[in-house]
Amino acid sequence: MSTIPTGCQNGSVNLPDDHKSGFACFVGRPNAGKSTLTNALVGTKVAITSSKPQTTRHAIRGIVHRPDAQLVIVDTPGLHRPRTLLGQRLNDVVMSTWSEVDVIGFCVPADEKVGPGDKFIAQQLAKVSKRTPVFGVVTKTDVANPAMVAEQLVAMQSLMEFAEIIPVSAVDGFQVAKLSDLLVAQLPPGPPLYPEGELTDEPEVTLVAELVREAALEGVRDELPHSIAVVVEEMAFREGRDDLIDVYAELYVERSSQKGIVLGHKGERLKKVGSAARAQIEALLGVRVYLDLHVKVAKDWQRDPRQLRKLGF
Repeated sequence: MSTIPTGCQNGSVNLPDDHKSGFACFVGRPNAGKSTLTNALVGTKVAITSSKPQTTRHAIRGIVHRPDAQLVIVDTPGLHRPRTLLGQRLNDVVMSTWSEVDVIGFCVPADEKVGPGDKFIAQQLAKVSKRTPVFGVVTKTDVANPAMVAEQLVAMQSLMEFAEIIPVSAVDGFQVAKLSDLLVAQLPPGPPLYPEGELTDEPEVTLVAELVREAALEGVRDELPHSIAVVVEEMAFREGRDDLIDVYAELYVERSSQKGIVLGHKGERLKKVGSAARAQIEALLGVRVYLDLHVKVAKDWQRDPRQLRKLGF
């Protein structure tokens, strides 16, 4: 990487002479386990996860601190054939990230056959693999039997030429440490890029919005997740209090019918979303939270450049 993040405090002492630092990214189809694997490597939750595709919408950086290295993992949206302007912009995020990292992990789940989407990604990665090492990562081995994992490893070999292929499970920790070692081995020598103890460079307000969206995604119809966006309008300690943060957030959908789904009967579903999100936000911030949620309609926002800008895309 040519640029060191702003605000970097390089005050580390007693670093080994061969200390390394740099960037890796995980790519793959939507719902290939990239965010869960990022969280497992970092050791805490920095990226939201869901069974719904296209959960990740930003390139989120998770920071792995080791005595011998600092590995910054960029979790990217799932690469897919876009049907909307939002989809194209998410793909652009992925493609631009590839050119900025030191090593790439191509994630394919162990319990799903290699398909056209994987082949499309492999074709794109082949263009950068000559200058950037690409590892094949067979994810979710905890939900596949050994024969399925072996079959997937063979299938991966036919996709493209990898530096190495490794099966892992972020859920039970299988070979997560080994994957970390493989990625670190590809990093250039250098001091830490981020202060000790910093686990992500995402602003807290962005993480809070993502936690609300994660809670809203659970239990909704398959077509709805793409249409949900969350904006935190205000987040601050309540006046005169240092033990309570007020968070006011808007959930945006594209149609009035979707608003009804998110609200639920007499607002019951939105209450459950608020309760689940508040627990996660309190764990993140380490303080009690008052969470105020409202649902608004932004008609066809995924296809509207002006509204995409307003929603942060």
